[in-house]
Amino acid sequence: MVFGQLVIGPPGSGKTTYCNGMSQFLKLIGRKVAVVNLDPANDALPYECAVNIEDLVRLSDVMVEHSLGPNGGLVYCMDYLEKNIDWLESKLKPLVKDHYLLFDFPGQVELFFLHSNAKNVICKLIKKMNLRLTVVHLVDAHLCCDPGKYVSALLLSLSTMLHLELPHINVLSKIDLVESYGKLAYNLDFYTDVQDLSYLQYHLDQDPRSAKHRKLTKELCDVIEDYSLVSFTTLDIQDKESVGNLVKLIDKKQWVYICWDRR
Repeated sequence: MVFGQLVIGPPGSGKTTYCNGMSQFLKLIGRKVAVVNLDPANDALPYECAVNIEDLVRLSDVMVEHSLGPNGGLVYCMDYLEKNIDWLESKLKPLVKDHYLLFDFPGQVELFFLHSNAKNVICKLIKKMNLRLTVVHLVDAHLCCDPGKYVSALLLSLSTMLHLELPHINVLSKIDLVESYGKLAYNLDFYTDVQDLSYLQYHLDQDPRSAKHRKLTKELCDVIEDYSLVSFTTLDIQDKESVGNLVKLIDKKQWVYICWDRR
């Protein structure tokens, strides 16, 4: 039984930094770790990756050859990876015997709730290689300072959870920097527990751009609360205790697989 993490999140949320820090922490506690870079736009890796999608397809080459922009190029790369899933399986096969896997995915959010290619890649790996994976969805904590952006982050988190249908942890990353962006309207617990979102309405109304979309925002908040699926844990990747607490949560999520297999 092979365990691992699918690390996703918008651009700038700290996915690559997370994979670097998490791999170092896991090695310190005695786990053999292999980082798999599946982001063809990530050409400056701070970690040593066991598998690199650039050995299969390069975003820069795709953009030139097919006259695509960065987003279209990434969708093409994921389609290409799905069609060549045997390549990825062959690279992972020597690792699955004794390694914990960290998959570093691209930051384009549409890959995880508009397109099916990334999900298809994940599902094929889970089925063919008997992987037990937990999604770690990173969201930059500074979004909590802006009520509108926070609601958008909640909606993105919910959409991704429903689309991927896997054990899932939403993480407010860079929590050590959150106060540098401004004072939060409420205590941090309000944002991590996703409490009564109606309290945000007053702050949203202070922005003329948000006020004119008041009804839409309220209905989106109602959808988020009706599902009651989204919550966050916090992370300072430089703090060992913070990383350790997150690892415990991830391990607990992965017990879902073990309990299911024992039935």
